[in-house]
Amino acid sequence: MTDDGATAAMRYKEIIALSRGSAENLREWELARAEALEKEIEAATAAIEVAVERETRAAERATRWWKMALHNIQGLTWLPPGDDPRLVPTARAAYLERYLEEVKPSYQELVQAVLALGWRAKRAAAKRGEQPPPV
Repeated sequence: MTDDGATAAMRYKEIIALSRGSAENLREWELARAEALEKEIEAATAAIEVAVERETRAAERATRWWKMALHNIQGLTWLPPGDDPRLVPTARAAYLERYLEEVKPSYQELVQAVLALGWRAKRAAAKRGEQPPPV
């Protein structure tokens, strides 16, 4: 074998070794990336489950407030209850607690207004000598 043949053979072996090393490095990187992606998917799935549970609890809470409000105005025949609450697609999930905290004072104002109307109606009926309306 000539020196050129030996040099070419050595160069070929070197290229093959480098390509095997590159293939092994790529395989290790792909395995690590696949593991990282699986962890990210698991974390995202857990976050979705938490968000769904939070949304369910908020919907139940809003429904309870709505039913309590309807119960308070059921004696006021002149006040139509309106439509049931519906989802607001533009609402921000980060503000959920703030939204829910706005409901309580509004509900309390409704109760106070209904009570005030009830006392006024009873007093007016008593002055007229009529049977007071149910509240």
